[in-house]
Amino acid sequence: MEQEDRSISQEQTLVIVRKRVAGLSEIALARFVTRAGRAARLRGAVNVLLTSNSELRALNSRFRGKDRPTDVLSFPPLFGVGNAFAGDVAISAEMAAHNARLLGHSPAEEIKILALHGMLHLAGYDHERDHGEMAHTEERLRKALHLPVGLIDRSRQPEVAGAGRKARSPVTTMQRKSARKRVAPPLSSSHKFSIARAAGKGRVTQVR
Repeated sequence: MEQEDRSISQEQTLVIVRKRVAGLSEIALARFVTRAGRAARLRGAVNVLLTSNSELRALNSRFRGKDRPTDVLSFPPLFGVGNAFAGDVAISAEMAAHNARLLGHSPAEEIKILALHGMLHLAGYDHERDHGEMAHTEERLRKALHLPVGLIDRSRQPEVAGAGRKARSPVTTMQRKSARKRVAPPLSSSHKFSIARAAGKGRVTQVR
């Protein structure tokens, strides 16, 4: 396991890659996550796991009861960890590559779209419950970050709606109060980045 440190900001972003994506280095993804987190006014560090369909399926089954792969899952932190840690985002590199081919943009761009969507869930947005606030914010931020069509926008367009299911957040803002008793995030439980231990083999990049 190889670790790289870069001085980017006071926030910490930890990226673990178990499934590589062409055209996107670990440090580039970590820098994007840091920048997107600021744009989303997300407080605290974010851990990102880039992995396979099979691992996303296992997480989806365990924490949402859905025995199928998905593109991205977000896991807000448990209570009591303070503002230093915002949560975890797990992304399927395989599904991202598949969606990118269908939509005509690069896998690297798709990974960034998924990361942004996941971080908005960590910031408390929930497109399944709100009245368009998350959709508006996602559209504004993806344009500011120079990204192609986002997950919520594409779900409204029949020609691209089949390019992948909308991302799900297994622990939404409304559920956080009961999360401590029911579900613990699979990647980390505190701002100490235990994601590195949970992810096992993989390439680790940490940005400070």
